[in-house]
Amino acid sequence: MMISHIVLGIRDFERALHFYTPLMAALQHKLRITDASVPWAAWSGRDGQRPFFIIRTPWDGQAAHPGNGPMTALLAPDRETVNRCYQIALAHGGTDEGAPGLRPEYHANYWGAYFRDPDGNKLCVVCHS
Repeated sequence: MMISHIVLGIRDFERALHFYTPLMAALQHKLRITDASVPWAAWSGRDGQRPFFIIRTPWDGQAAHPGNGPMTALLAPDRETVNRCYQIALAHGGTDEGAPGLRPEYHANYWGAYFRDPDGNKLCVVCHS
């Protein structure tokens, strides 16, 4: 495995938790850590092993802001889950960056959807089959 964990900076913990909780549930990721006093939350796969997906306010106390170029892609088991995650994201304050569909420029079976969370972090949910 190449990745230990991914951390996305957020500004409003409750808003971010409201956005990510149903998205991660649709992907069958389990909430492992949540602490509003930090604030942060972390999810992992059903087995509880790494990688972890973490949302939190920045360690330095400064405001979180997304970069131009970074994107986190989350693996979905099938195309219907990609479609469902896209709808969940938009229903919970996300913004469209590309509706679900084939992206043959990547490969013949790449089915992806792109959106931003309420803090502007760019995400993709993708199925490769």
